[in-house]
Amino acid sequence: MSAPITSIDQLDPNGIYTYADYLTWQFTELVELLRGKIMRRMSAPTDRHQALLGELYLAFGNHLRRQRCQVRMAPYDVRLPKRGTTADEAIYTVVQPDLCVICDPSKIEPRGCLGAPDLIIEVASPRTAARDWKDKFDLYEEAGVREYWIVLPQDNDVSVFVLDDVTARYRLVGEYASPGLIPCQVLPGLNLDWADVFAENPV
Repeated sequence: MSAPITSIDQLDPNGIYTYADYLTWQFTELVELLRGKIMRRMSAPTDRHQALLGELYLAFGNHLRRQRCQVRMAPYDVRLPKRGTTADEAIYTVVQPDLCVICDPSKIEPRGCLGAPDLIIEVASPRTAARDWKDKFDLYEEAGVREYWIVLPQDNDVSVFVLDDVTARYRLVGEYASPGLIPCQVLPGLNLDWADVFAENPV
């Protein structure tokens, strides 16, 4: 029997791991698996990041109260299996989006979400921007996440991408960097006020 993994330093940074491996790790550091590769958090979230995330969570939570769709915020495991493979040993991607909305109740399990959420929001920082704009962008597109928001706190900017039904690729449907409404495509009727989202850092 192998020794328990109590430190991330015991893992091979070039190794390929599954969700089954992930479940056995006994360290407290938050990590993600992207196509089997370990991705560790760059650093603890800033106060600005948390304030923005709190505003977003409140807006979505209030809108979805007593509705079928559910909102979740990090830390929260989202497993993105390849089609037809939901066994723990066959799942190579486990992410912790800052915020996600799940409209299929069957995807919500005690261990988190199994399958693509309908909406994912990532609040990017200079150190995580490349991962959010490229690695996660590609993963979420491939997994079928219908809508993806990237929020840039330093620019008071929200970029909204929607999955095209024909091409199965993301297209930019809006970029919001000034006062006005931010519509949510997968939740018709929900329009966030830009000024409320960025209330902690107004122009």
